[in-house]
Amino acid sequence: MIKIRRANDRGHADHGWLNTYHTFSFASYQDRQHMGFRSLRVMNEDRVSPGKGFGTHQHDNMEIVSYVLEGAIEHKDSMGNGEVLKPGEFQRISAGTGISHSEFNPSSSELMHFYQIWLIPTQRDIQPSYEQKTFKKSQRLNQLQLVASPNGQADSLTIHTDAKIYLLDLDGSQAVAMPLANQRYCWAQVLRGSVELNGESLEASDGAAISHESSIELKTNESAELMLFDLA
Repeated sequence: MIKIRRANDRGHADHGWLNTYHTFSFASYQDRQHMGFRSLRVMNEDRVSPGKGFGTHQHDNMEIVSYVLEGAIEHKDSMGNGEVLKPGEFQRISAGTGISHSEFNPSSSELMHFYQIWLIPTQRDIQPSYEQKTFKKSQRLNQLQLVASPNGQADSLTIHTDAKIYLLDLDGSQAVAMPLANQRYCWAQVLRGSVELNGESLEASDGAAISHESSIELKTNESAELMLFDLA
């Protein structure tokens, strides 16, 4: 079963400095029909104006993953980390017992466009931690590239939940299949371009919840980038 979440059906808020779309209920957008999918709780697509950002705020007991499409994120946190996240880079925050952090657009001219993703951890009150990695673009062309997993396998980010996150770039030359084990689920998020997923057409910023399927097949006539979640 495939349930599509169209980009234009998402929650939306324009704060001037922040133009944000919420796949699931978040902040002032509340929709009981869209509270998350399995352990995936937040899927926000954010565009932040130059020199603006999220001031210092707190989280606990959440796995927070960020992926930059355009511009850069300047990250600072209560653990002493201070990093700049650039396009193609991933950031993982395990909030655990509690963390304070800020995320700003350090540019004076460029828009920051990124995805902010929250996953519910399998264990509460762990020691907070931070991780950031760059993944080679060549290793996801027409193949699944593992970028996050529970044990950090294949040099992926370590997330403290029963999920794996993949990136996939398609160039139109071939279809790519993603098998799903019994009792596993998938969320597909189209980052750029358009794709066909098991015969269903998806455009940029569309998402899809996949249940009770043994595999999914992804293809495009042009080029596309996706993020895929294998979920318990």
